[in-house]
Amino acid sequence: MGSTGGVEGEKDSVEFVSAEAKALYLQVISAGGSVEVSDSDLTRPYMELAELGLLAVSQGKPSIVTATDPTRLATRLGVSWQKQALALLTQAVAIPSALQDLTHAYQSLDQQFHAGGPVEHVHGLLEINKQVNILIDSAEQEVLTAQPGGSRRESTIQGVAEKDLSLVHRGVARRIVYHPSARYSAPTRQYVERMTEAGAEIRTLEEPFTRLIIIDRRVAIIPFAGTTEKAAFISDASVIAYMIDSFEHMWERSSPFLGAAEVPPEVISRMRTNILRMMVQGVGHRVIARNLGISERTLARHIADFREEYSSETLFQLGWRMALNTPGNLYREDGEPDVAMQSTD
Repeated sequence: MGSTGGVEGEKDSVEFVSAEAKALYLQVISAGGSVEVSDSDLTRPYMELAELGLLAVSQGKPSIVTATDPTRLATRLGVSWQKQALALLTQAVAIPSALQDLTHAYQSLDQQFHAGGPVEHVHGLLEINKQVNILIDSAEQEVLTAQPGGSRRESTIQGVAEKDLSLVHRGVARRIVYHPSARYSAPTRQYVERMTEAGAEIRTLEEPFTRLIIIDRRVAIIPFAGTTEKAAFISDASVIAYMIDSFEHMWERSSPFLGAAEVPPEVISRMRTNILRMMVQGVGHRVIARNLGISERTLARHIADFREEYSSETLFQLGWRMALNTPGNLYREDGEPDVAMQSTD
């Protein structure tokens, strides 16, 4: 029908009507809209216009060609192509479901050759995310996530939100555990509000924990310590059962997060308690901040509050007085053993 003209990158690269056919159509219009033609006159431009429906050719001798309204062609092609586009879009959306049984068969391939279930090590952040997305897209029952650390970029949150909302809307249960610092991020609060309205459950936990994803209770993903460039994809049933049990314990100790800007006092209190506990244990400030998903600046503000609360001028004084106030401490403030607190066994 039409021809493709120009080079790649030009604005109008597709011509629906050739230049010769356009010139012929304009000649017919100039002649009043109809002209007589012999068989020898029915050249390629005539046939092109007739095939497109821009010229109607009579069956008599001589033949008469009559110009038709181009609007009819535009309407007809527009409707036809819109139907084709809709059909292609419908096919694209249906592909994951249509291939679901084949996907499950492929994912179980390793299990057929490794008794007890495999542990696959995946290298590279792009490849890790690719495989995680494939598994999440094929989820049928639930996706559990423990997501430590603070807030994430707004663009990242928006991309995750659309994927997670589509999961929940098709009946997949979604539970997420964050660190309390997520409550201070406006994009995260907006994401949480949308997710909870859709039926997901989200909480925060004021303790150190490791990133974990469990999909349909059949695949778990954990990172390698100290790097985001390597992850383990685990499908061993006994290991996954243990991870699910660990997640449920985290879930029971965590606090509901509905997206509200106000942070519940008990959340702040438990986080401060964990900061105190790790400081008494001698954990470095950088490690405390990383374990609780807060910045070192935020940790410094809490420590400043502690120094004021314990009337301490130095960190050494603060550590000593905090230790004295720790339940189970065996020393009085003067440094002598506290007999009343020692075991009598």
